[in-house]
Amino acid sequence: MKNNKAIIFDLDGTLIDSVLDIALCMNEVLKELNLKSYEIEEYNYFLGGGIDVLVNNVLKNPSEELRQTVSKKFQEVYETTLHSNTKAYEGVCELLQELQNQNFNIGVLSNKPHKFTQGYVEKIFKEFNLIEVHGQKEHIPKKPDPTAAINIAKSFNVPCQDTYFVGDTKVDMQTANNANMISIGVLWGFRDEEELRQYGAKYIVKEPLDILSIIK
Repeated sequence: MKNNKAIIFDLDGTLIDSVLDIALCMNEVLKELNLKSYEIEEYNYFLGGGIDVLVNNVLKNPSEELRQTVSKKFQEVYETTLHSNTKAYEGVCELLQELQNQNFNIGVLSNKPHKFTQGYVEKIFKEFNLIEVHGQKEHIPKKPDPTAAINIAKSFNVPCQDTYFVGDTKVDMQTANNANMISIGVLWGFRDEEELRQYGAKYIVKEPLDILSIIK
């Protein structure tokens, strides 16, 4: 029988620190095509919306042909370097362990392509029971559309209004609010407190374990 406690996490910038791998891979593609590359820190503001948004952000109004070329090449390069620098943020594994101890249903929802999302979760969080892990899929709208988040809550048999949604960008706060979930914005990821509050974060946390005081 399923319990009535549920929490859904964004992946990049929330559970895992992945910006270095993403930036290195995209810069490799951009340099190969003789296009402008970027500093690692600039990618903090390019991420959160999935590969299409990332490509549009680095290319600035690209042609459709160039957009597709960069997207394809990036995915090819990124897949070969999966996990090389990416790691869980400090405190995240301890948080997941405590949530598991409290019998929370734990989900992951990312705008990263589904195969990459699954790959990272299986590699980094294999000891945890993350039973609903979803990345971007062609047949389901990506965040901030609430469809996928609502589907996860339904699979847990937990009402949306009782489900926590944790993320680091405006996209995550919009998703939580669109799904009528309890939004928790994190400050160790890609964006700042101002953005999270502007887009409706109910709670703001500075460290992963701070979440435990909210859900108690």
